[in-house]
Amino acid sequence: MPQTQTQDLISESVISLVVNGELYKLSVEANQTLQDVLHNQLGFTGTKEFCGEGACGACSVIIEGRPVLGCMTLAIECDGKSIETIEGIARDKHPLIEAYIEHSCMQCGYCTPGFVVTAKALLDRNTDPTEEEIREALAGNLCRCGTYPQHIKAVLKAASILRGGK
Repeated sequence: MPQTQTQDLISESVISLVVNGELYKLSVEANQTLQDVLHNQLGFTGTKEFCGEGACGACSVIIEGRPVLGCMTLAIECDGKSIETIEGIARDKHPLIEAYIEHSCMQCGYCTPGFVVTAKALLDRNTDPTEEEIREALAGNLCRCGTYPQHIKAVLKAASILRGGK
């Protein structure tokens, strides 16, 4: 196919996203991922791209209450949707942030935003998860440094705080 025909196939659309409670209207290409738009167009740098294939969880965000992989989601599919990123979770001082620090859940920290976002989605629907439920929820997140046991402790701690404990 000639270059001009290929370029014509990739059209742009204007979409609206509510990210961390703030409305954004922006132009996106039909093949542009949500991760790319959040990170490169809107400056939400906590949403990382690591594998680009939906295998690591570093690009996780919450859309309409569900954790999703930003690298596998087209931005155009998110028009009109509410999205929560690690920046919003940190801004709101969610107990997961301090629990992750307290339990040393990170070494390099690259995977941490994805884990926290996924854990928050779990705690939003279940403030008293079992260790098995936490493991299952976090199963799609990879950590090259191997801090997996600490993530369980941090999520349990945050869950306790959300239930009124310490």
